[in-house]
Amino acid sequence: MDWDDLRVFLAVARGESLSAAGRVLRMDPATVGRRVARLEQGLGAPLFAKSPQGYALTEAGARLVDHAESAEQAALLAAEAVKGRSEGLSGQVRIGAPDGCANYLLPQVCAAIADQNPELEVQIVALPRVVNLSRREADMAIAVSPPTAGRLVVQKIADYRLHLAASDAYLAANAPIGTLDDLRGHRIVGYIPDMIFDKELDYLADLGMNRVELASNSVAVQFQWIKGGAGLGIVHDFALPQAEGVKRLLTDEMELIRSFYLVRHADDRRLERMNRFAEALVAGLRAELARLEVQAGL
Repeated sequence: MDWDDLRVFLAVARGESLSAAGRVLRMDPATVGRRVARLEQGLGAPLFAKSPQGYALTEAGARLVDHAESAEQAALLAAEAVKGRSEGLSGQVRIGAPDGCANYLLPQVCAAIADQNPELEVQIVALPRVVNLSRREADMAIAVSPPTAGRLVVQKIADYRLHLAASDAYLAANAPIGTLDDLRGHRIVGYIPDMIFDKELDYLADLGMNRVELASNSVAVQFQWIKGGAGLGIVHDFALPQAEGVKRLLTDEMELIRSFYLVRHADDRRLERMNRFAEALVAGLRAELARLEVQAGL
């Protein structure tokens, strides 16, 4: 059995389509399809059930996944052993993260790591949902809740803080806010309720609010509304240094504390390269969080 065919098989299993696999493998979908057909012919069994919705694993395909992933891990370990330990990191690492972290923390942290490792290629996938590591959407992910299922390794990175905030322009044009009761009648910015993908992001529930006049599934969009004076809402303290004229409100009455976690494949603990990158990432995020929260006035 050819490892390269197994590599193609895994890409289709994870992407559930020839086109998705082709983008990952940098092959045209027709070539991907031929490689899958060749593997199925060699094994004498169909590996996928094809439908308009995509490619779903058959029973035989599902049995093959674990073996293919073991072969993938062995290939990675072999490549690392041949290259040996070097002073710097190289190759590609993809990180999945919620967009608050992806917009306001990861860019500067990853840029600093890349500065120290010129042969390293870092990709940040900002998604308003949980990143699926089993489908290899990313090599590692940052989450706001530690996952409890799957062959994953979870490491707490740090706590972070959030507060109600509004721009000077909004505060000057609207009724004063001295207590939580004063929030009634103010325009609230927040998440689209049915698109909150993690209970830890349901910030407004802690304030007993169930009406959001300006809503988005993106933290960056919410932040732009607040910066522009369109309303008030919950803001990450680490984002405040990027928003001159936005101030925290009711800090004695309301403070939310959440946590970031680094989530990795259990098998990746055997890869020194990934361990070293994870170590640098966690250290960088902790330092950057502390720096930005000091700037925000904590």
